[in-house]
Amino acid sequence: MNIFIATYGSRGDVQPYVALGKGLQELGHQVTLATSDRFRVFVGEHDLQYGYMNDDLLAIIDTDQGRDLLENTNNLFQVIKRTFSMMKQLRPMQQSLLQDSWEAAKKSKPDLIIFHPKAYGGPHFAEKLGVPVIMALPFPMIVPTAEHPNMGFPNLKLGGWYSRMTYRFVNTLMGWSCGKHVKAWRVANGLPPLKNFDILHTADGKNIPVLHAVSKHVVPQPSDWPKTAMMTGYWFLNRNDNWTPPVELEAFLAAGPPPVYIGFGSMAGRNPERLANIVIKAIIKAKVRGIIATGWGGLKATDLPETIHQIEQAPHDWLFPRMVAIVHHGGAGTTAAVLRAGKPSVIVPFFGDQPFWGQRVYSLGLSSKPIPQKKLSADNLAIAIKGAISNPDAQRKAEEISVRIYHENGIGSAVAVIEEVMTTTS
Repeated sequence: MNIFIATYGSRGDVQPYVALGKGLQELGHQVTLATSDRFRVFVGEHDLQYGYMNDDLLAIIDTDQGRDLLENTNNLFQVIKRTFSMMKQLRPMQQSLLQDSWEAAKKSKPDLIIFHPKAYGGPHFAEKLGVPVIMALPFPMIVPTAEHPNMGFPNLKLGGWYSRMTYRFVNTLMGWSCGKHVKAWRVANGLPPLKNFDILHTADGKNIPVLHAVSKHVVPQPSDWPKTAMMTGYWFLNRNDNWTPPVELEAFLAAGPPPVYIGFGSMAGRNPERLANIVIKAIIKAKVRGIIATGWGGLKATDLPETIHQIEQAPHDWLFPRMVAIVHHGGAGTTAAVLRAGKPSVIVPFFGDQPFWGQRVYSLGLSSKPIPQKKLSADNLAIAIKGAISNPDAQRKAEEISVRIYHENGIGSAVAVIEEVMTTTS
């Protein structure tokens, strides 16, 4: 069968879907993955069909305005305020992305559509094409529960009503941002008018199945979720067998004790040089060896001492097991890779879901207390690094959860649900 997957965002919003696509393809399905043009080569490298979506919205992050958003945003309400201030600029980009993803979906002639919430046209494309639809996401942010508030809200201990309200608020906000575009698209494509935008339901009110690429050992599945929502376990993309580490990296690893890895993905704000200087000073103060990953738009570092090696990137499943600890931004994908590697963390959250993962990993005893990036200094980072590598309890717990995660088959569980949906709706 032909399966169309649509996602949008950073690499962490793309890589799990590539892994899922490969899992489906191994069972004989044809898979098209639509995402930003900057990931075209990445998708193709894994033998999936690429569906075009433009890069304009992501390019905002590369501007001073976008970097300012990352640098000065600490909670959901600030994200909302700043996003609304950019709304006029973002609207035409959202419309363009919706049309791009629709053109890619039509071209793929799918029997099933799987979509990330950022590719919110998925349910409406499925309705137009007469095929089933599944939502898939790398964190539990959409399906309401009374057991804890949405990850962008403080845990005020006000009871289930408050927790559920936070999810309704986020979903309503999504409707404000996306609903107008979807309603216009439906009219233009001959579908009945949509009264209210609801990411969790089809236009006729049926629950959309929701798969979460998250381990139940990290975030237990809420007991009040509907049967259509589930934690499948992580969707890991293992490195290409043809990948070999650079000679310089292997030499650095062999030259001394395991180093600390420090990388913040694309999160570096408006002044990556400042962040790099903090990191370098912290590694020196902690008296450890370090590997700095610059990443896409991330850290910049020059004139490094012999105890620090700089790389652009390396497969996490190869690199992380060779580290003594991992310092990272708390993105969903990086957090999952650290947990699978069985290493203690130091998490420096910037925005979005990152504070949630920082607190979650800390509550499990796998990291030091998260350091928000605005409060990061060479001194507190050095203290956190030394604490992470000298805490045997954190190391033991990290190794234990690694074993549990290795025994999960997240992709297998997700594929089983996908095939069941295709069978029952065919």
